[in-house]
Amino acid sequence: MDARELRVTVDELLAAYVRCIDNDRLEEWPDFFTDPCLYQIMPRENAEQEWPIAMVYCDSRGMLRDRVVAHRKANIYAPHAYRHIVSSLNMTRHDDGTVRASANFVVYRTMLDAIEYGHTEVFSVGEYRDVIVMENGTAKFREKTVVVDTARVLSLLVTPL
Repeated sequence: MDARELRVTVDELLAAYVRCIDNDRLEEWPDFFTDPCLYQIMPRENAEQEWPIAMVYCDSRGMLRDRVVAHRKANIYAPHAYRHIVSSLNMTRHDDGTVRASANFVVYRTMLDAIEYGHTEVFSVGEYRDVIVMENGTAKFREKTVVVDTARVLSLLVTPL
């Protein structure tokens, strides 16, 4: 795959990933990852200090599926919708067949409950740091580290970023 095809492939992977979350198709979310995988949400301070402490840590697709089941059946939270805005990609291809990609993101959260219906706020801002591989001809995340600019979360961090 040449550089242009690779950029389009990675860009399409990221776009499909955020569409999946924004359209509440969370049961499909684990399919964007290899197995095993790494998905973590980490405050920027921890990432900069190289502290391995994440707010959310999953190291298999099974753990990702468990998060979706908890989201649907166990967690109690106000109904909401996300909308992601993602910047242009920075990417580097490595000799081992992996691609390291990064992009900045903003997640807006719109409340869907009767009390705050329609109220929209900036929920999270940060950077995606991804390791992407091709698996059976499909680009997948081997690692997705979501580095959030702050560890302050005003409500339950229930929906993936």
